[in-house]
Amino acid sequence: MIGSNTHNENRRKSKTKKIGSVLQRDLVDILQTAATQGGMRGVIISVSKVSVTVDLSVAKVYLSIFPNDKAKELVEGIKSNQPFIRHELAQRTRNQLRRMPQLYFFVDDSLEHIDKIEQSLKGTDNPLKDPDLFGKRKKS
Repeated sequence: MIGSNTHNENRRKSKTKKIGSVLQRDLVDILQTAATQGGMRGVIISVSKVSVTVDLSVAKVYLSIFPNDKAKELVEGIKSNQPFIRHELAQRTRNQLRRMPQLYFFVDDSLEHIDKIEQSLKGTDNPLKDPDLFGKRKKS
């Protein structure tokens, strides 16, 4: 019986990954098009990861935004337009998904964090000796 539980769990994980990939591909197009049409030329929005819960009710969407100083403002705008984005996504995926998960958007700051580490290692600050240099990162 243990084998069948593992098999079911692997199938569920595989399914959530596939759904995450479908959502990721379509979200990139929706968000980048909206930014361009909204007059935000020169802004690049990339969806670095979509994590879907096993029950398919929630999708956490991690966004990398360039230039980084626009990230917070853009994510707030995206959050306020979440119903429209969710509807547009549902239209695009209606043949693949029965139910559209609730979308939650987060800034993916991993590239910025890596850049800070690289800069510190090149300079005199050493995050290995002083871990407080970077503050605490929130896990979402």
